[in-house]
Amino acid sequence: MSKIPDFEGLAMFAKVAEERSFAAAARAMGVSVATVSRAVTRLEERLGGRLFNRTSRQLALTDYGHTLAERASKIYAEAEEAENVAREASSRPRGLVKLAAPLSFGTRWVAPLLPEFFRRYPDIAVDLHLTDARTDLIGDGFDAALRIAALEDSSLVARLIVPVRRFVVASPSYLARYGRPQHPHDLVAHHCLSYANRAKRDVWRFTHRKTGEESAVTPTGPLRGTSAEALLPTVLEGLAITEFPEFLATQYFPDKQLEPLLADWRMPEGGLYFVTPTARARPAKISALADFLIAGLSDAPWRAEAVMGWKPPEQRGKQP
Repeated sequence: MSKIPDFEGLAMFAKVAEERSFAAAARAMGVSVATVSRAVTRLEERLGGRLFNRTSRQLALTDYGHTLAERASKIYAEAEEAENVAREASSRPRGLVKLAAPLSFGTRWVAPLLPEFFRRYPDIAVDLHLTDARTDLIGDGFDAALRIAALEDSSLVARLIVPVRRFVVASPSYLARYGRPQHPHDLVAHHCLSYANRAKRDVWRFTHRKTGEESAVTPTGPLRGTSAEALLPTVLEGLAITEFPEFLATQYFPDKQLEPLLADWRMPEGGLYFVTPTARARPAKISALADFLIAGLSDAPWRAEAVMGWKPPEQRGKQP
């Protein structure tokens, strides 16, 4: 015999005792009469005693059934209350959301949105984890994450918010001192900073916009870092080249603190995604945060077009 109580049998017995009818209990619970009958019979066999005296016209609790009916009814009522509380909590935007986001992006673009979110949803709290390390949503217990990547197939549910380009950049002082690379292969002779937390070795892959020629370069330089913010000061000081995501690079384009290089070449384009472990039975608090962030970030004020009217070479000269 299983050590787990027969909650289904107790619930159906309680409803039959209340309705004084198998058929009425079945209608109230939305199941068949046969299902209710089997559950009660199974419970009687488990407990070793008859709960009802049955005739063709009458159904009555036995003395043994009377001793159990009140407790079974309490169990049924408490289970209904627990479900109602859980259902209400899942339908109202309230509770704690554990959210992961990239360090630089989260600091610059996500955190400033949160005051307005808290004004709209005062019953929601956010546990915001900012890291450029890969987070395991399920293993680490996250409710959701913002990810910037060329997202691989997985069991996660991902909603694309906006595409995100990557730019190879350098400061004008670096270019004046070392020259401007014209082909990705020229980068081999330059100081190029890279990321230490890439899943595989950091390789910059390029495709020529017109010819389709492909080129791959392994960056080598005096610094590797786990975040773009760690590489930024060295690049701004004119000591190296690196590649930055669009949301970081473009803010340095208008005043020419940084310049985009190799404009005729493109790197693999990723995207900004809102990612959750599953779309099923998503609590209202997750849906509220997802809708708010997607609305706030889809405008993408960091896009090169928005910052300075920049267009990739293949779109230049075209009418809007």
